[in-house]
Amino acid sequence: MPDPARRRIFVAALATETNTFSPIVIDRKGFEDSLYAPPGQHPATPTLCTAPIPVGRRVCAEKGWELVEGSAAWADPAGLVSRGAYEGLRDEILSQLAAALPVDAVVLGLHGAMVAQGYLDPEGDFTARIRDLVGPEVVICAEMDPHSHLTAKRRAALDFYVFFKEFPHTDFVERAEDLWRILVDTLEGRVRPVVSVYDCRMIDVFPTSREPMRGFVDEMIEIERTDPRVLSLSAVHGFMAGDVPEMGTKMVAVTDGDAAHGAALARRLGERLYANRGRHIMPSVDEAEAVTQAMAARAHPVVIADMWDNPGGGTAGDSTVILKEVLARGARGVVFGTIWDPMAVQLCLVAGEGAEIPLRFGGKSAPFTGDPVDALVRIERLNARAEMRFGESLVPFGPAARLALLDPQGAETGVEVILNTVRAQNYDPSLFEALGVDPTACKVLVIKSTNHFYAAFSKIASGIIYCSAGMPYPNDPARTTYRHVRADIWPRVDDPFAGDR
Repeated sequence: MPDPARRRIFVAALATETNTFSPIVIDRKGFEDSLYAPPGQHPATPTLCTAPIPVGRRVCAEKGWELVEGSAAWADPAGLVSRGAYEGLRDEILSQLAAALPVDAVVLGLHGAMVAQGYLDPEGDFTARIRDLVGPEVVICAEMDPHSHLTAKRRAALDFYVFFKEFPHTDFVERAEDLWRILVDTLEGRVRPVVSVYDCRMIDVFPTSREPMRGFVDEMIEIERTDPRVLSLSAVHGFMAGDVPEMGTKMVAVTDGDAAHGAALARRLGERLYANRGRHIMPSVDEAEAVTQAMAARAHPVVIADMWDNPGGGTAGDSTVILKEVLARGARGVVFGTIWDPMAVQLCLVAGEGAEIPLRFGGKSAPFTGDPVDALVRIERLNARAEMRFGESLVPFGPAARLALLDPQGAETGVEVILNTVRAQNYDPSLFEALGVDPTACKVLVIKSTNHFYAAFSKIASGIIYCSAGMPYPNDPARTTYRHVRADIWPRVDDPFAGDR
């Protein structure tokens, strides 16, 4: 082993979230469009699933340890990752690790819900190969998104793991700091992490911006603070759009050498989650009711969240269902951000700002997303490198174009739309500012996100309306046509624990 006085740590990231029902395949360029950083070139600003790298830089600098950086790759969620893209990035990082040996530890930034062509559990494959490479004595740990599939294969390969607690995921830096804290204490002999997992046997959605999940997360944080045996607690939500055998909600407790305490705690908290099944998700309305409520509002801006056409859940983000409703109802003062249509953006870039052109956009990717919109538009603003904030990170979504929709005679309709090229869910009001819109001056903002938007938009919104419009995302697990998901899981069965009694 290397000299204990100067530890040598390898860190890398390989992450995306796979909606196995999405038609959009992620290739190598899909990662490069979102984030691809070769060794040592990760930006100082952390991103959602790569925070272990910049946090590790700080920790290792403080400890006088050597940090060996591998590649970092993140792709915005979509459908299956191509076999070539996954295997290429996997083997790239494995070769970097092999060249770095010997190391004391491997720290990973993963998502946990990746699925690739030929691989139902890429993270399990990746971590198992890392374990084979470094041997049984080297510590391997990972930070992951709670919308994960916590499989047996990756549990066997990893010594411990930490998941974001918040949905929206505003705590990814804090959880990376937790991961590194546990690792430092492990390498310096103060703790011996033991992981306990309880299978809740359920599929659900768990926004932490509302009860009952808000109080549940606060309780986890309090237990971590007051129980010296507990190193970390995580609720793994699962990802309902991932058709894989081990999909579902799990409760994780990492304790200091006390497996019995961890198992009891994970079970108690996991049973709490199960007892509240079906009560966590945000109440929603259809597009007609959403527009009615927004038009009736007396304070502004009102936010309508197109919650199931969420690129952060792997959809295209090109649904036009709410836009069609807004136009049919004659609503004014409405700005849509964003609708994904690279071809339409290219036409706008060629035409230039100020041009008035007939344009067809949106509604092209899949059934149940609405029809394309045909409209006369004026190109108000173009941005070749549009990006928005998400916590401490910056998320690209351009090239992008802001359009004013006109009636056939060229009169204003009072509706504007931002078209984007790089798919990304709508995290922050800065996405509107990037195209010259003051979001606080609008009557209605329509965004595509399930709940990641909440932390930022709740600060400016007079009200938030969750809208279930169309069916771009498989959001009813009781009826979704899964091929791989287990049968004994709620709500596919009423009582998944019946066989245990």
